Amino acid sequence: MTDAPAMTPNRPYLLRAVHEWICDNGLTPYIVVDAGKPGVEVPPQAINEGKVVLNLAPRAVARLEIGNDAITFMARFGGVSHAVSVPVAAVQAIYARENGQGMLLADDAPGTAPAAQPPVASPARTTTPALQSVPASTQDSSMSGEDPAASDGAGPDKPRPKGKPSLHVVK
Repeated sequence: MTDAPAMTPNRPYLLRAVHEWICDNGLTPYIVVDAGKPGVEVPPQAINEGKVVLNLAPRAVARLEIGNDAITFMARFGGVSHAVSVPVAAVQAIYARENGQGMLLADDAPGTAPAAQPPVASPARTTTPALQSVPASTQDSSMSGEDPAASDGAGPDKPRPKGKPSLHVVK
């Protein structure tokens, strides 16, 4: 047998595809990022327990670019616009806020393409990322019901009010 040619990582392609799928269905795409990975540039106040959850909805970000090496965009945190840059390798999951549908991504070795599987005598089951719901514990502990990238300054420590939303006239 001949060696298969090395391929580029599929992670950025999966992220772009799932992001498009979530947006096409009218839902809000969120990504979970390991804030401890090198190259993650987000406002420190957005980091919670070493992770940051970012809203990638077109209405929440400007100049979104999901490249092969990094995801970059402009977003408002606490009413202040910030440039955000996240290496693709730091993204742990992408999911729809409304229903949790999305994809958990396995850790890759930094800067390397996945290694080719050696031939085996018996057929082996390969592990390929699949669409699945993000566990509720990841959503609840990271999100706190807020739109992280479109935050109005209310931190995750403040509970979200229950009941119907209302507007108050301020004079």
